[in-house]
Amino acid sequence: MISKWTKIKQERLHHYKVVSVRADTAVSPRTGATHTFYVIESPDWINIIPLTADNQVVMIRQYRHGNDEITLEVPGGIIDEGETPQEAAERELREETGYASDDVIPTGTVAPNPALFNNTCHSFLARNARLVGEQEFDGTEDIAIELVPLADIPQLIRTGQISHALTINAFYFLNLLE
Repeated sequence: MISKWTKIKQERLHHYKVVSVRADTAVSPRTGATHTFYVIESPDWINIIPLTADNQVVMIRQYRHGNDEITLEVPGGIIDEGETPQEAAERELREETGYASDDVIPTGTVAPNPALFNNTCHSFLARNARLVGEQEFDGTEDIAIELVPLADIPQLIRTGQISHALTINAFYFLNLLE
C-alpha cells in the first residue's frame, strides 16, 4: 500500500515574480531513507475556451520563452490573490482578447505536473463570446488573436500546431461536456 511521505524539513530556496522554489526533505515510508525533493510553488492557473456564436474558438498566438516558440493556445493566466478561478478566467479573456461572455462555465481542474508543481489549473468554457473592446496587455504580453473553427481543433492538435498541454487538456474537458 502506498503511503504519504513524512516531511521533516521545508526550505524556500528562491522566490521570483510568478514562482518560488522550495526544497522538501522527506522520509520514505517504505525504506525509512531521507530524500530531498524540489517543488515549484505557483499560484493556481486558469485557461478558457472562448467560443463564438458561430462556433469559432478565439485563440491566441504568443511567444513562449520556455520552449522558444510562438504557440497557438487559448487565453489563460495566473489567478490573482483574492480572485476566484472564474473571475480570473473572465478577466484573462477580456485582457488577452478583448472578448467577453455572459455564459462562462467551469469544465474541469487538473494538477499540471504534480511531480514538480504544487498548483492546479482550472478550465472554463465561454459560450457566445463576443468582441467588447481592445486587448489590454501587461508589459510582457504581445498577443495576436486568431479565430479557429471548433471543428478544426482536433486536426491542429494531431499535427502539433496546438502543442500547449493545458490547452489540449481544456479541449479534452470541452469534449467531455458534449
